[in-house]
Amino acid sequence: MADVKRSRIANRECSVARAMEALGDRWSILLLREAYYGVKRFDEFQYYVGIAPNILSTRLKKLVDAGIMTRVPLPEHAGRYEYVLTEKGRDFFPTYLALKKWGDDWLAEPAGPQVVFHDRSNGQEIQYPELLTAQGKPLSLEDIEIVAGSGAVPFNRKRFGAVAIRPDIGGGKAGAKARASSSRRKSK
Repeated sequence: MADVKRSRIANRECSVARAMEALGDRWSILLLREAYYGVKRFDEFQYYVGIAPNILSTRLKKLVDAGIMTRVPLPEHAGRYEYVLTEKGRDFFPTYLALKKWGDDWLAEPAGPQVVFHDRSNGQEIQYPELLTAQGKPLSLEDIEIVAGSGAVPFNRKRFGAVAIRPDIGGGKAGAKARASSSRRKSK
């Protein structure tokens, strides 16, 4: 039973689990899709997604609370707001594109995808980047080794072995913020 509790803690600390907590439902992803298409107003989200107002309100609040969107007052309409992507929300865009590509490849109608993205500067269709190994070959699942990261909880250190400390690879934006905060506390 103790191992089950430890695995729950490991899942709570997992970046994928946290991402799914913030964005892991259909409505949140569809709201982000519309935000990437340029939608900002409540009524527009409701129209394009076809979502009930109470669900829309809850999901937008969740995205705002998670720092993925921000609520900005409309100067021409007192008491009304726009929902604008933050840096964190814009940073999810490549992940959205990967999800869209998978859907287009595996689930689109035979006629093709509903929407494609073109480069504004030249009108050419956006090409999805291919994931490559360190040797430049196309990456497959069999090419990866899973090792404990610098933020691994004991359960994952035991499961995946020694922590991989690589000076050439940072700990992500969250890790950089934590390190900066820690160094500021030490210098005071």
